[in-house]
Amino acid sequence: MVSMSDSPHPDHDRGLEFDLATLLTRRRALTLALGAGATAALAACTPGAPGTGQGTTATTTAAAASPPSSATAATGTTMTPSPTVTRAIAECGVEIPDETAGPFPGDGTNGPNALEASGIVRRDITGSFGGGSATRAEGVPLTLTLTLLDNSNGCVPLTGAAVYVWHCDREGRYSMYDAGHEDENFLRGVQEADAYGQVTFTTIFPGAYPGRWPHIHFEVFDSLSNINSTGRVLKVSQAALTEAACNDVYATEAYAASRQNFPGMSLSRDAVFRDDGARYQLATMAGSAAAGYTAALNVTI
Repeated sequence: MVSMSDSPHPDHDRGLEFDLATLLTRRRALTLALGAGATAALAACTPGAPGTGQGTTATTTAAAASPPSSATAATGTTMTPSPTVTRAIAECGVEIPDETAGPFPGDGTNGPNALEASGIVRRDITGSFGGGSATRAEGVPLTLTLTLLDNSNGCVPLTGAAVYVWHCDREGRYSMYDAGHEDENFLRGVQEADAYGQVTFTTIFPGAYPGRWPHIHFEVFDSLSNINSTGRVLKVSQAALTEAACNDVYATEAYAASRQNFPGMSLSRDAVFRDDGARYQLATMAGSAAAGYTAALNVTI
């Protein structure tokens, strides 16, 4: 059990100090895969078929677009790529920055390890599982899709890689660490990437706490069987949520604390995102507080 000094309440000072002290060096943040004279640009895209190394340009005005043509996976099974619209990174030529896992990872590097628990592999992460008390985190629904792309190999989808995601609840509390929630493991889960490198989680919109821009942590492993092997970690990073979505959600009564914490915060002041304003980590989002939101991000490794 983590001591009370590790709890993020009342002001999350522990979390901010930890983040500042453990920020990892960003690697190849501005490396481009294009030839000489190419310029970095952000675009919306869906990943190409497995093995092609190509991306298909799409429109970012909605949460979904017409799916590309079907393709044959390594198993020989004909599949249709997910239609989820994701944010491209300079034609998939820039690696997403490395970031700190923060003080509440729940992966065994700072106290408890959720990755050892039966039930951690799941799509819906809103509730606790296993030994938890079946507590469910309440809030505006959020569907998160991450598309894993191999930056060293023409942005081929990282089929079979595994992603562990975690984030705070609408009050800014982290399961497994916050006082009263040490025996809970809500808002944590693992998914295996499909043939198109995609994982999707059903969760809730996280709250805002002092010192940080609203975000979702994620850790990428080379395979599902190696989620307890630190040497198999391919990437640790964070996804930033858009200002428009945050303002919409935090205007609701249930997010009263976030409504007070969020004003005055900016990506340029955030301890993690401030060096580039989350240029390569800002999710593409669509929806509303009333209907729920979707968030999607390409994770180029």
